[in-house]
Amino acid sequence: MLIAHLTDLHIRPRGKPAYRVSETNALTERAIDAIAALRPRPDLVVITGDLTDCGLPEEYALLEAMLRRLPMPVLLVPGNHDRRETLLAGLSFDPRSLREDGFVQFCADLGPMRLIGLDTLLPGQSAGALCGTRLAFLDKALTEAQGRPVAIFMHHPPFDCGIRHMDAIRLLEGAEEFAAIVARHPNVERILCGHHHRPIVTRFAGTLAQIAPSVTHQVTLDLTEEGAATFHMEPPAYLLHSYDPVAGFVSHTAYVERYPGPYPFVLDADYPGAQA
Repeated sequence: MLIAHLTDLHIRPRGKPAYRVSETNALTERAIDAIAALRPRPDLVVITGDLTDCGLPEEYALLEAMLRRLPMPVLLVPGNHDRRETLLAGLSFDPRSLREDGFVQFCADLGPMRLIGLDTLLPGQSAGALCGTRLAFLDKALTEAQGRPVAIFMHHPPFDCGIRHMDAIRLLEGAEEFAAIVARHPNVERILCGHHHRPIVTRFAGTLAQIAPSVTHQVTLDLTEEGAATFHMEPPAYLLHSYDPVAGFVSHTAYVERYPGPYPFVLDADYPGAQA
């Protein structure tokens, strides 16, 4: 089982780069090309929010055309740059997506795993929230998994990472309740997030929480107290998650761009690990 995990696309209207610098549409197109070329082909693509930069109808129309090029199903949740109503009107949805109670979430069984997508969008705010309705959806989906391995996908990370301006807009409302629910379910293999535009991993509520890098621009790695909110055009990347009963849940960071290679490892005669 193979899942391609993309995040923070920030699609813009044609001709308008994000923040006047980042050509997010072209970068997302390259990411889609990279996913489509993967062998073996992923069983599923999951996108963890900030599908667009401003939640405009034109942005979702452009994204819809891009996603049609993928030869596998796509599941997604919104981020703080999205607008639920416009998203629902502008995108096609996999049948496993749930839109009850006005939230864009999913619960999908893929092979031996259950995948749960949570809507953490808090309209008008950059920080995220999980209300009682969304927490109840999570608890029910985990209970019904009956011990099967689970991966939870969401936009806002539920933990501090040390980048101060991002910690101020992580999942705030409902974070403690979320941690308590996860801790009650030891079958949660991974909590997979976006929002921070950086590859970050930590222990959380008895499991691993992981943030995927963006397929566009990356937030500056600045762990100082006075760090400013800035970004860099570091290499765009995504996560590739595999699962099998022996190896378990394994995550790879895969880069979007093409680089020189592949080259064979031609060992020098002096290599100390060479066998006679």
